[in-house]
Amino acid sequence: MPRRRSDPALPFRPFAEDAGVQTLAGFSIENGTQRIALHGSLDLTRDRAGLERARTLKSLFEAIVATLETEDLPDSIPDEPETAEPVRNPFA
Repeated sequence: MPRRRSDPALPFRPFAEDAGVQTLAGFSIENGTQRIALHGSLDLTRDRAGLERARTLKSLFEAIVATLETEDLPDSIPDEPETAEPVRNPFA
C-alpha cells in the first residue's frame, strides 16, 4: 500500500522509490523509479491558500526537474505493461 504524505514540508525525493505519494489537496504525485504519475485536481485560488499551494507545487516540480537534469537520460523509456499475475479465487 503506498505511503501517503500530505504534509508539504516532508521531503519528496523524485524517482527515489516506487511507494511514495505526495498529496496536495485533491492532487497526488505518485513517486516511482522510472516515472512520476500525476492524478487528481488542484485549484490554485487567488488567495493566500492558493499561493501556498502554488509554491508547494512549484517546489515539487523544481525537485523533479533538478533530479532529471543531473542524469544522463535516454530519449524515452517504454511504457510499462501491466504485470499483475492472476490470483486464484479462494472461493471457487
